[in-house]
Amino acid sequence: MRLKSVFICLAMLAVQAAVAAAPLSAPHQVEIPEGNVTLHAQLYRPDGDGPFPTVIALHGCGGLAGRSEPVLPRYRDWAEQLLTSGHAVLLPDSYGSRELGPQCRIREHQVQTRRARVSDINAARQWLEQQKWVAKSRISLIGWGNGAAALLWAVRPQMWSRNVEPDFRSAVAFYPDCRTSSGLGWSARVPTLVLIGARDDVTSSSACHQMVDGARGRSALARIVVYPEAYHDFDRANLPLHAVAASSEVDITEPGHVGTDASARKDAQKQVAEWLAR
Repeated sequence: MRLKSVFICLAMLAVQAAVAAAPLSAPHQVEIPEGNVTLHAQLYRPDGDGPFPTVIALHGCGGLAGRSEPVLPRYRDWAEQLLTSGHAVLLPDSYGSRELGPQCRIREHQVQTRRARVSDINAARQWLEQQKWVAKSRISLIGWGNGAAALLWAVRPQMWSRNVEPDFRSAVAFYPDCRTSSGLGWSARVPTLVLIGARDDVTSSSACHQMVDGARGRSALARIVVYPEAYHDFDRANLPLHAVAASSEVDITEPGHVGTDASARKDAQKQVAEWLAR
């Protein structure tokens, strides 16, 4: 019996290793009607019928796609992590859908964060709610930079419509620009987590702290994690820390420093998994 148990354990480990080693499925494009725009989005979906918890992932000002790939590695990395944990991931392309390139160097964005990008978020949610494989009570948001700023607008109580239920389950914002939201007395109607580096000189961790602190007592659960040694883009894999100017090649709107912080990246992965599992 003891030997049989050993063989069973070895077999289970072999299956787990095979699953981990198996290549993850490529995303496929879906078309989402949104007024005069057809919103293109890339979808990662687990095998099976579901229903699956689903994340709407929001790209930064550099856009979603690369020159030869539908999803940049930084977003594909996160999508694949979420996919392996049983989540479907929908990545709307707010710029490509409007035949626009990166918006980082454009002072007046052609796709307004609080309007067009919030409309994209709502259109993506409405589309997901029509899909049988989606767990409709477990649709969450995650965003980076400009996408995170749009997320902060989308979860404000003023943006809630009684005609759209259930609401988002939760939200995670990586290094958003919190200055406007903080000044307008931001609060959230769904649990919202902000992740940012203390040394981020592209956005302001102090503004995000002020925004979250100011929401206490009149908001759904809002939490901020500030990584003491981390800079902007700390969660990107294999990005040496370096100074950059705002450009279409780098997902920032102001000069500053970007780079991986391995310990912050690892903790952020844990924080995101736990937040989405709430």
